[in-house]
Amino acid sequence: MATSKKLTPAESPQGAAAFASLAENPPANEDEFVSLWKLYFLSVIADTFEDYKLDGEDVKRVIRTLADAKMLPGKGTSLRQKLANARAYVRHFFYPTEIEPNFSLAGIVDAGTRITFREPDMAQRDQGVVHVDDLLEAADRGLKRAGMKLWLLLDRLDVAFAGRPELEQLALRALFKVYLDIGNNHQIRLKIFLRSDIWKAITESGFREASHITRELTLQWDRAALMQLVTQRLVRNPALAGFYSLPVDGVTSVAGQEALFRRVYPEQVENGPNKPKTFDWCLGRTRDGSKQTAPRELIHLLSEARNVQLRRQELGEPEPVGECLFDGGSLKAALPSVSATRLTKTLYAEHPDLRPRISSLEGQKTNHSVQSLAVIWEVSEEEAKVIALRLVDVGFFEKRASLEFWVPFLYRPALQLVQGSAEGVAAPEGEAIEGDDGPEVVD
Repeated sequence: MATSKKLTPAESPQGAAAFASLAENPPANEDEFVSLWKLYFLSVIADTFEDYKLDGEDVKRVIRTLADAKMLPGKGTSLRQKLANARAYVRHFFYPTEIEPNFSLAGIVDAGTRITFREPDMAQRDQGVVHVDDLLEAADRGLKRAGMKLWLLLDRLDVAFAGRPELEQLALRALFKVYLDIGNNHQIRLKIFLRSDIWKAITESGFREASHITRELTLQWDRAALMQLVTQRLVRNPALAGFYSLPVDGVTSVAGQEALFRRVYPEQVENGPNKPKTFDWCLGRTRDGSKQTAPRELIHLLSEARNVQLRRQELGEPEPVGECLFDGGSLKAALPSVSATRLTKTLYAEHPDLRPRISSLEGQKTNHSVQSLAVIWEVSEEEAKVIALRLVDVGFFEKRASLEFWVPFLYRPALQLVQGSAEGVAAPEGEAIEGDDGPEVVD
C-alpha cells in the first residue's frame, strides 16, 4: 500500500499562539511538560483520525481512551482549547489534591485519569489505565494500517514564549525529548521550525539529547534565493508583466532575474564607484547582526518603497529615469519604517527584557566597545560584555574585532544612531564604504 503524507498544524499558523496561554499557568518541571506535549499531540492526532475517517482497532482504542478521559470535547475545538484541556489533565494527574472534585475541561465534568504518564502496574492495566506512550504507539499502528504518515507542524514557538526565556527553554527541551521519543514510531513525525538563536540557547545551557537530533536543516536565504523571491513577486503582477513584456512563464534564469530587477529599480541607490548596486544595498540595509537578511524585511522595504513612490507621483515630483518604476530616494525613504517595525514588533516583542538596554543606545554611535557600553548602561565592564554578547545572539549587534560591537544598518534609523565609533573605539573596517558619507544620522 502506498503511503500518503499528511501535514497538520499543532500550533495556530496565525493569530494568537496556542502555546502562549501556558505562560499564565505553566508546568512546573520538564516531566510535566513532556506529559503535556504527548497528551496534546494525541488529541491533535485523534482529530486527524476523525477528519480522514480512519478505522481499525488501534484507532478505536485511541479515540475511546481519549474520550473516556474527557480529552475529546468535540469537532471545532481550537488548538488553544485542546492545549488547555491537556494542561488541566496533566495538572490533575500530578497534583490531584489541588483540583476540585468536579473540575471541568471545556465544560466537561469529572475527568478521570485513565491515561497515565507513569508505567501502570497489572492491577491498573486491568482497570483500563494505559500509558500515554502506548497510545502513541497504537496511533502509529493505526496510521500504518491506513497507509498514512502524519507530520505535526510546530511553528511560531518564539512568539508563544516571548519574554520568558526560562519557560521557553524548559518547554522546548521537553519538546525535543518528545521528538526523540516519537521518533521510535514510523508514521508520526514532528516538524519543528525554530529560530537558530533559540536552538543555540537550548544547547548551550546543557542538553545531552541534542547530539541525538541529527535530522535538522538550517533554512537560509542567500542572495540568489532572495532575488528569485523578489522577481517572482514582480512577474505575478499582470500590469507590470505587460509593461515590461515579460514571458508568460516568467523569468527563471539568474541572469534574467538580475536584468528584470535592474529594469524596475535604479542601478544604485547612492551614486559612487564604491557604492553597492541597488539589490545589494537593499540586502545590506535589511541584514541583522547575524549577517542574514530575512525575506520579511526585504519585502517590507520594497513594499514601503512602492508607497513612497506613489506618494511622490501624487505630489507631482519627477518620474524615475528611463523605464524604472522607482528611484533611489524612495528606497532610502522606505528604510525608517522597516527599521521601526523590525525593532518594535520583532526585537522588542521577542526580547522585552533587552528593550531598556537597546533603547538606551538611542542617539549614540554605531560602533562600541565593552568600555563604551559599560558607560552608557551604567554597569561593570563584565556585565556589559554579557549583555552585549546576548545582543549579538539576537542579531542586534554584529561582533567585530575582538570585543567591538557594530549596529547593523537595519536598526539605525529607528534609534537615530550616528554613524561612527564611540570614544576610544577604532572605526570598523568597511564602514566608510558601506555607510553614508560623513557622521550624520544615517537615513
